[in-house]
Amino acid sequence: MGSFGGVSAEAYARFMGRFSTPLAREFATVGLDGVDPGARVLDVGCGPGMLTRELVSRRGAPAVSAVDPEPVFVTAAVEACPGVDVRAAAAEDLPFGDAEFGAALAQLVVHFMQDPVRGVTEMARVTAEGGRVSACVWDHAGGGGPLSDFWRLAHRLDDGARGEASLSGAAEGQLVDIFERAGLRAVTQTIVETTVVFGGFDEWWEPFLLGVGPAGRYVASLDDARVSRLEHALRDELGEGAFAVTARAWTAVGTRG
Repeated sequence: MGSFGGVSAEAYARFMGRFSTPLAREFATVGLDGVDPGARVLDVGCGPGMLTRELVSRRGAPAVSAVDPEPVFVTAAVEACPGVDVRAAAAEDLPFGDAEFGAALAQLVVHFMQDPVRGVTEMARVTAEGGRVSACVWDHAGGGGPLSDFWRLAHRLDDGARGEASLSGAAEGQLVDIFERAGLRAVTQTIVETTVVFGGFDEWWEPFLLGVGPAGRYVASLDDARVSRLEHALRDELGEGAFAVTARAWTAVGTRG
């Protein structure tokens, strides 16, 4: 879960958890398809445990392991998922032996890995032959991510607002390339979607003030006048009433040869 150091688990859940929790249901279906029901599964970059909880609901806690490099997220995942083996570790150096799992999944993590190819190679290493390695990343480059409206308006007001479009795996085909470079075979790409309904603008906007991830850090870097300007531009664009955000994520699935 790199790029979230210093952020509390509660803040992360309030900001990105509202999207990653429903995404986990869709992504778990992709990542577990065809996997031996008795096989152990691994959640790489688990954060506070959004995907971990979904895996537990499908496989049971004893069959699930998880890792995250942020100790605060490890603690939160342990509390949220009793009985799961949760460890503090980066994707690039997984603390497991070869071929321990039937599936390894990374939800919204590859684009924050220090070395995505090495991270996915490690996921493949700990997966049994014929097992399934899966990852997903929001379609930031294609304007389909959950924060695309935010970054579009931010860039309109500030040419220096970089957004997340350049992150690894955020464009069509990039996850497939990473997976193939990691040595996985029969790699396929799909898109999964999730829709989140907000009761009004404030419900959507307030978590941006928590300093979570690139968007939160960008808001925190602005002075009060620029924050107010951005908020009002977004409020004018999105309105005050209830609205829905449909976000899509690229997925890649490969088989350990």
